Amino acid sequence: MPEGHTIHRLAADYRERFGGRSVRVTSPQGKFSDSAALLDGAALERTEAHGKHLFLGFGGGGEWVHIHLGLFGKVAFGDAPAPPPTDTVRLRLANPDAYVDLRGPTTCALITDGEKRAIHDRLGPDPLRPDDGPDRAWTRISRSRTTIAALLMDQKVIAGVGNVYRAEVLFRHGIDPYRAGRDLTEREWDAVWTDLVALMREGVRHNRIDTVRPEHTPEAMGRPPRVDDHGGEVYVYRRAALPCHICGGEIRTADLAARNLFWCPGCQPR
Repeated sequence: MPEGHTIHRLAADYRERFGGRSVRVTSPQGKFSDSAALLDGAALERTEAHGKHLFLGFGGGGEWVHIHLGLFGKVAFGDAPAPPPTDTVRLRLANPDAYVDLRGPTTCALITDGEKRAIHDRLGPDPLRPDDGPDRAWTRISRSRTTIAALLMDQKVIAGVGNVYRAEVLFRHGIDPYRAGRDLTEREWDAVWTDLVALMREGVRHNRIDTVRPEHTPEAMGRPPRVDDHGGEVYVYRRAALPCHICGGEIRTADLAARNLFWCPGCQPR
């Protein structure tokens, strides 16, 4: 599932290619046809991301397309002329210069301002939203017996963090993923939040996740670069049974909250 930086990047890409201009809106697959017909010819006025939720705002009537990619959703941009769409395209936007196809999302729905606000209200703060900060998440984390690894993946606590950022930020701060939230100090949490803001902003900028510090890059350490379909240089994510870049110990993996957890027991001691 895409992490939050990808959704913020998509919001910027939609805005850059279609913002402020009227667009053709169609649903070749048919599942969004009625809503597409209502929006066809309207201008895309606003785009917004919160965690893993993308919102496309049309016209001035408070109409939003709410998109959640889930595990299988894909977005593909292209230059005009647009090719004939396949019957897997849930939503196509097009103008004289560009088109974008959405396939396989968990959610693609036309919603009102009130329905959009309800989605925001159930989500935690997002490190990439300028008005969000660490305090609201800290209120929940500091009272919780749940592991910090599980709390970081709970979108009601903090929105946009996925499996990669979860594993990597805990490693970067030497925090045992099984430590209870209430056992973190506020200083530790502030440092984690600040790091997530910086890492995820870099993810938006480069459209990939890189989490190793300059002194631990392949060039600095004289090691081979990582080869993985995820891309990016990381410390522990998908490196189970490999040696840690820092201490040389074996990276561990385990199942936690239905996702694979990765950590280094040497660098993240209990």
